Amino acid sequence: MFASLFVVFLNTQFVSAQAPKKAEWNFDDLAGWQYVHQDNNPEVQCDVDKGILTIYTKANSFDRKKLRTADSTFTTGRYTWKTFISEMGEGDMTSIGSWIYHDDHHEIDFEVGYGRKAVRERLKAAPDEVIAYMTTQDNPYKSVRKAIKTGWHIFELDITLVDGKYKVDWLIDNELVSTVQQTYGEEIPFHIYCSVENLEFMGDKPASKDNYGMYDYVKYVYHK
Repeated sequence: MFASLFVVFLNTQFVSAQAPKKAEWNFDDLAGWQYVHQDNNPEVQCDVDKGILTIYTKANSFDRKKLRTADSTFTTGRYTWKTFISEMGEGDMTSIGSWIYHDDHHEIDFEVGYGRKAVRERLKAAPDEVIAYMTTQDNPYKSVRKAIKTGWHIFELDITLVDGKYKVDWLIDNELVSTVQQTYGEEIPFHIYCSVENLEFMGDKPASKDNYGMYDYVKYVYHK
């Protein structure tokens, strides 16, 4: 609905020309991250407290609130998020995201939300479960869905090279869930993102309450 991306710089550090071989952010502060929002609400809806990053959206809104690394140079390697998936209102159109992004054709996601009724029924989701979507937005497009419990989870993307192109593995709590061979490689680097967004495809109705996600840490380890 809103195409523009608004960026707020929060204690950002120098953006290097080459990605580090290893990085870890424990959210004692927001050094090295930028706050961005893709909506018409300029309010900063994130905070850090005792090493936990919280991002939230407001009820009955189109809030799309995100944090991304200042660096946009990450390629092959293991990306890890320890993310808290909160209980959402029944049918709420809200997504808690752990993902990497270059542009709209080169985006690799974990997005977790209540899920539409038809999806929940197909996956036989329990009342205390939400739906995790594991998606490549293009090159090629693929989306795999899995019902998971609310609470803390380890989400990981493991990206290696096969014939010079990215092969992507999605893991949830050390379980391999999906694999996709991409048609591009290290010429496409990424920002790393954490987000909470009110997105239509994630539910059947506008969010009935303020929803939130929390992040304990984000890690990146380079490998081929």
